[in-house]
Amino acid sequence: MQPLIVGIRFQQIGKVYHFDASAIGDIQAGDRVIVETTRGRQLGEVTQLVEKPSPPPEGKWKPVERRATPRDLVLRQTWQRKEVEAMIACRQRAAELKLTGIKIIAAEFSFDGSRLTLMFSSETEDKVDLKSLRNDMSKFYPGAQIDMRQIGPRDVAKILGGFGACGLETRCCSKFLTDFSPISIKMAKEQGISLTPAEITGICGRLRCCLVYEYEQYVAARKVLPKRNKRVVTPMGEGRVVDTLPLQMTVIVELPEVGRREFESDQLEPWDELEALRRKSAAPCENCEKKEI
Repeated sequence: MQPLIVGIRFQQIGKVYHFDASAIGDIQAGDRVIVETTRGRQLGEVTQLVEKPSPPPEGKWKPVERRATPRDLVLRQTWQRKEVEAMIACRQRAAELKLTGIKIIAAEFSFDGSRLTLMFSSETEDKVDLKSLRNDMSKFYPGAQIDMRQIGPRDVAKILGGFGACGLETRCCSKFLTDFSPISIKMAKEQGISLTPAEITGICGRLRCCLVYEYEQYVAARKVLPKRNKRVVTPMGEGRVVDTLPLQMTVIVELPEVGRREFESDQLEPWDELEALRRKSAAPCENCEKKEI
């Protein structure tokens, strides 16, 4: 019998993890459930029923423990309201301990308050000793297990939110991105974007996530469109390509005595191929010469 695998999300904009819900039975997207994770028991929301799941790397899926009760939901809301207080307390204690080079970004309680995760970023590559800070936070919250979790610049930007460089009220990472794709400077070059840091880096100091959105379309289009300075034949005559518009699948052609005009890719023919045909047609026929002799 095939197990009932469901996708569960623990944050509104977060990754989806797969669990085995065979023991629960009639479960639907939108149900709240309790599961055991590497970070303790967590309350999550079922987002999907996985029809053809890939085998898990651990060998088997972790089971869904049970459905969340109204009491579980109230507990979660109660502890969520204490997260800002825990973050402020941790920042104050870090300042008292003179822990330089780290910033406390956020605090997160498990749904029942049994675990408190304090997320921080580090401005130095050297490992910072946070044992004293962890012990002091344990005194503030004696009933919770304290975890110190270091996060990267992109995750910091995701948590803090704010305006995007494009003008959106919420950055992509905070609005819909559940995972960060690898991004390289090559993507900016392929799209003709200025390589000045202000143009291609986000508030996190890393290359902007949006550089990957249209990259594949640009690559595919440039394989079809003629390159710049290429001579082509258009419905208005021969000209030279001065610019390409990959997303529109068009090119700008400089035509003698006409100026610049925009043409679609299927309106163009390579000049060198037509020129080769002209030369071939203009060349004397060897068979014809033999016949005349």
